[in-house]
Amino acid sequence: MRLEMFDPAPIGVVFTQGPEHRLAYMNAVYRDTFGDRPLGRTVRDAFPDLAQSGYFDIFDRVFATGTAEVLTAVPVDLTYPGSAAGGTRYFSFSISHATMSDGRPGVLGVIVEVTEQVTGAERIRVLSEERRRALQRYRSLVDAGSQVVWVTGPRGGVTEPSPGWQRVTGQSWEEFRGDGWIDAVHPDDRAAAVESWQRALDEQAPRWTHTYRLRLAAGGYRHFAVDAAPVRDGDTVIEWVGTCADVEQEWQETRREELLARAATATAGIVRLDEMLTALADVIVPAITDTCTVYLLPHVLHRPPGTPLTAERVAAVTRPGLPDPPPHREQHLEPGSPLARAADRRSPLHAVFPPGDPPPGLTPPDGESWLAEDANSVVLFPVVVDGTTAALVTASVSGDRPPLGRAEIDLLSALLERTHVPLRNALEYQRTRQVALALQRSLLTDPPDVPGLDIAVRYRPSTAAAEVGGDWYDSFVLRDGATVLTIGDVSGHDLPAAVTMSQLRNMLRGLTLDRQEPTDTILRRLDIAVQTLYLECTATCVLARVERPDSGGPRLHYSVAGHPPPLLVEADGGTRFLVAARSPMLGLDPAPEYASAVEPLPPGSTLLLYTDGLVERRGEDLTVGLERLRRHASAAAGRPLEAFCDALLAGQLTVDNDDDVAVLALRLPASSPAG
Repeated sequence: MRLEMFDPAPIGVVFTQGPEHRLAYMNAVYRDTFGDRPLGRTVRDAFPDLAQSGYFDIFDRVFATGTAEVLTAVPVDLTYPGSAAGGTRYFSFSISHATMSDGRPGVLGVIVEVTEQVTGAERIRVLSEERRRALQRYRSLVDAGSQVVWVTGPRGGVTEPSPGWQRVTGQSWEEFRGDGWIDAVHPDDRAAAVESWQRALDEQAPRWTHTYRLRLAAGGYRHFAVDAAPVRDGDTVIEWVGTCADVEQEWQETRREELLARAATATAGIVRLDEMLTALADVIVPAITDTCTVYLLPHVLHRPPGTPLTAERVAAVTRPGLPDPPPHREQHLEPGSPLARAADRRSPLHAVFPPGDPPPGLTPPDGESWLAEDANSVVLFPVVVDGTTAALVTASVSGDRPPLGRAEIDLLSALLERTHVPLRNALEYQRTRQVALALQRSLLTDPPDVPGLDIAVRYRPSTAAAEVGGDWYDSFVLRDGATVLTIGDVSGHDLPAAVTMSQLRNMLRGLTLDRQEPTDTILRRLDIAVQTLYLECTATCVLARVERPDSGGPRLHYSVAGHPPPLLVEADGGTRFLVAARSPMLGLDPAPEYASAVEPLPPGSTLLLYTDGLVERRGEDLTVGLERLRRHASAAAGRPLEAFCDALLAGQLTVDNDDDVAVLALRLPASSPAG
């Protein structure tokens, strides 16, 4: 072996000759590391400053046995070049038996310095031990509290057990370690949590904070706030330490404030109750529930508990992915149905059940269902205003979403409080309307039974709004045998209008019975009374007398005060409006004068008096409605009088008719006897 071949080697090489181990060769790296030790001397004489003298024995064993020995990362204490005092450095040695090219035996040593690696590893070990002690102290402080402490490696996998995590989630160490913690995070929160955590790892962020829901050992989920920071050695992240703190209450309070603010924004400026309820349902879904349906109770004021309930569905919202809500409609609920029970109890009905398996008590007897197929919980919430259930709300969640609980019910209650004022107004309006309707219906009496005359009446309140009009009709027989027909309409759609209507009707009846004057004179007297007693009132009216003299046929004496003209329908279907006695409406002219006219009534003809609600439609000229009435009356002329009236209502009125309608019809026999 030629030793010169080791001159350019990047590691230290030394050769000793003979059993005395005399230095025969050192390459440049060896000399730079240990100094220029004199050749020809034994290693013991050449390294008098070596503290670890036992290393010399290795040379003896290798020379004697021929078996190589390796030492890894061992300390070498001696005086190094450039250092006045001794020092410790670390080396890895390979000592083997070798023979030179001239046949001389010896020992070959190959040396690599590993001081930097050893000291770095030692620093990490010391730091890790210090960190372990600090972490143990920190754990001791928080073990009594609600926080969870965890440790991960620099790339994120959990590296140490966490008693707090196991206590909260029920995960064992085997389930928790590595990335197993993700399984305890709510499925809806996992993607965002993993993405945020990975970004913190990649960017080596100085701090990572996040909030997610954790599955609890006892079942259900709660919100936890995560706060973590990297542990560094210089610029190198060696691990992450973090905590999880239960923030469910804070999260609920924050969500409550956010949803209440959203509800305030969504309902700002809304006047219509149904639009407000729909806006609130849009806030509730999907933030709190998967479905939300709102029912108004139009007849709740006088409904005894335990009786059938009428509920009008005015708002229905479902989250994306669920079937569309059913159309709005009125429903009649039996006393045993869940909605009726909630209304009677005036407290929420709440149920939690396996997905798609509601208890029998939530299946209404009328077949109406508000639950999705995989619903897991439902609350039937009565909105109680001043002790009266004014509305009902049904809400449910589905699938693996956490079931509705007390917190969600309380939040629904807070949101629905926004409806109390408009619902209170609606109830007051309902009370007023019921009083007005009762008053109005008490005055709209059955017509008299007059031999030789057929009289029919109809009254239809508005269907488009909860309003009461001032429409009225009346019919009675005078002492001279004449039959009086009258119909009118007081301006306004409220209780005062209904009260004024009743007073005008009775006043007109009294004037007609007392004086038995011409119709125009009676209307003039009525108008003077109106302008004296009711300064802000206006009204329209038709007053007619049907007389049957001894000679000649029946005659109609009539006057019209601003009212739609009477319609005369002959037996063969011929029709004409009676317009000869038109005058201004009541309450308009300070010096009223009224006209009257006389019209013969042919045998079998029908006289029709009606209010403007029968012919008026929003956005349509009145003449169009009058012509439509004329056509329908002509087509129905051959029907019995009751059927004739029904046909007119069916043909003239729309589903959303927004005004009251009163009809008074008189039919003469086909051959009129002398009266």
